[in-house]
Amino acid sequence: MEKEQNNIESRKIDESVRPEFKEKLAKAKHLFKDFPEDDFTEKRKEFHEMLKDFPTYTTDKVVVETRNIPGPEDAPEIFIRIYRPKNTSINGGKDKVSDKLPGVLWIHGGGQLFGHTDFTTYWCTHYAEQVNCIAVALDYRLTPESPYPASLEDCYATLVWMSKAEGLEIDTDRIAVGGDSAGGCLTAALCLLTRDRKGPKICFQMPLYPMLDDRNVTPSSYEITDERGWNRQVNIAAWKMYLKNLKDNEEIPIYAAPTRAKDLSNLPPAFTFIGELDMFRDETIDYVQRLMQAGVPVEFHIYSGCTHSFEWIFSESDFAKQVLMTNILALKNAFIHLD
Repeated sequence: MEKEQNNIESRKIDESVRPEFKEKLAKAKHLFKDFPEDDFTEKRKEFHEMLKDFPTYTTDKVVVETRNIPGPEDAPEIFIRIYRPKNTSINGGKDKVSDKLPGVLWIHGGGQLFGHTDFTTYWCTHYAEQVNCIAVALDYRLTPESPYPASLEDCYATLVWMSKAEGLEIDTDRIAVGGDSAGGCLTAALCLLTRDRKGPKICFQMPLYPMLDDRNVTPSSYEITDERGWNRQVNIAAWKMYLKNLKDNEEIPIYAAPTRAKDLSNLPPAFTFIGELDMFRDETIDYVQRLMQAGVPVEFHIYSGCTHSFEWIFSESDFAKQVLMTNILALKNAFIHLD
């Protein structure tokens, strides 16, 4: 397969990207290059500094609370943020409404290498405000310090906590799971793991532009090499670090790389989208196609001229706002249909 793909030329992103994205893209730093595979401290610090300039969203209509919850067995506690509409409260209160609200567990991206709950505010605040749900985001353990399956087990522990937490005021029949990029990988993996463990019910999944395939063999994985965004070089390095505890001859688990799952039946209905200029384009197309073939309801959008994480990076554009609203409506409709 490697030889078959060697004739695929890299896409010139500046020539293909949507016109309203070009000015901001031209100013972007070439951050995604020269990835160390041992000490990742400085690269992570650099990435987190860059993310401080990314768009965010806050409103006085949403209240944010933080707490630590129990982690997996023999693992540290997990820090979480809870985003809820202002007219509700947790653990009682004068403004508490009588009906429980749906909940969404949101998992941040960052290639399993970067990120924390500060970078979930954009999505979670929109969901809490416009879907009228309780959004929970977690700080899962990152690689290379904590490779597979640490992050996935943290996500599972948080899902279990959400399904049992007294006073959280979540309707446990209406818990969705979603995430972007690596968070999309963990979303898909969590749905597979929860199905096979017979864990808490997940009513809907939103693995947005997900990082699903460790093999890097699709045409789009060869096309996208631009160092201003997630590209082939860093993706290969990230997967190598995430899977480093697996032996050379050990089969890659489906819960690590969901695209390797052969049985996609009995999974929650799904919503996702991907940009044409995203290296995860082809693995996402393959995954949603196989979900549909397995009888899983899927809503899927592919957007021309769009890069990885475009709806967040270029969120000030009218087009990105339309895409975000499509996402919000999909989640809202999923919860309404379960009323």
